[in-house]
Amino acid sequence: MTVLSEAPHRRFNPLTGEWVLVSPHRLRRPWQGRVETLPDEARPAYDPACYLCPGNPRAGDAVNPHYESTFVFDNDFAALLPESHGRCSREGTLFLARLERGMCRVVCFSPRHDLTLAEMSHDEIVRVVDVWVEQWLDLGAYDFIRYVQIFENKGALMGCSNPHPHGQIWATESLPVEPEKEHRCQREYFHRHHRTMLEDYMSAELERAERIVCRNSTWAAVVPFWAKWPFETLLAPLRPVQSIAALDAAERDGLADILRRMTVRYDNLFHVSFPYTMGLHQAPTDGLDHPHWHLHLHFYPPLLRSASVQKFMVGFEMLATPQRDFTPEDAAEQLRDLSEVHYRCGATPAAEAGA
Repeated sequence: MTVLSEAPHRRFNPLTGEWVLVSPHRLRRPWQGRVETLPDEARPAYDPACYLCPGNPRAGDAVNPHYESTFVFDNDFAALLPESHGRCSREGTLFLARLERGMCRVVCFSPRHDLTLAEMSHDEIVRVVDVWVEQWLDLGAYDFIRYVQIFENKGALMGCSNPHPHGQIWATESLPVEPEKEHRCQREYFHRHHRTMLEDYMSAELERAERIVCRNSTWAAVVPFWAKWPFETLLAPLRPVQSIAALDAAERDGLADILRRMTVRYDNLFHVSFPYTMGLHQAPTDGLDHPHWHLHLHFYPPLLRSASVQKFMVGFEMLATPQRDFTPEDAAEQLRDLSEVHYRCGATPAAEAGA
């Protein structure tokens, strides 16, 4: 890895069939670009103005119940609707449009306004995982739903409009673009090797250990070899399962554990409530068997050098190829060296600890 750690090079992402440019020397350049204003992290446990807090009004006539655990409701401003409105017209092959049905829900992780996954207890996160399973099964049972996308946008940098701990679920009639890429690439790999791609990949990463951030008996978290975001991670169960519903009790517990440990590490990196987009990728809900699918989670955080410097995907990244400024191995080492005790609870920054 000596040459790759110093020289510009490309890395291939076998999950999507795409490439990323790595430029290890670029991090030494001076930064005179945008510097973000850090958000105020002091929040009350209950905010009477928050439309996600227990007992508060939402849009229209909706009022939240006085929930005491994870709470799910249909999105008041859903991007997709379950009803079909007429027929869609098209003109030849250059002007093609199709109606898309779907359902959108919001998952409040906790009634506490001032928490995030990183500060929730293990048992509270287990409850979130259980709700994800329940929702995947419920939404996937609709005959017109082909894919259920579970995700969280955390932080204003990721477009989150409310700091209350919550995620979303969008269930779609068609297979979305990113899962479709992984669907195709995993299927081709499985047909060639008769094993899932991520079973082989995670096994190789665990053997090498250079990009592994943390693991337990059922899950592992790795900065993938092909990561395009600075501190991107991929979380996968060690046993190949097609969906979150196929996890056994120990694997659900292991998912909650790895989520807590990773989100604590993220917060501890720059001593800030770390923004990210996180989502699960799993098999379509079309009623067919998809043995090539291996459930996994992606974390895509935007921060680059500090809590106030963001990575932008612009210019060459938008017009040509995604690019990153330091190696995934470097990112993994930084994350691996961090404490799993949240900084608000007295964790020592890695720099001070000599890590």
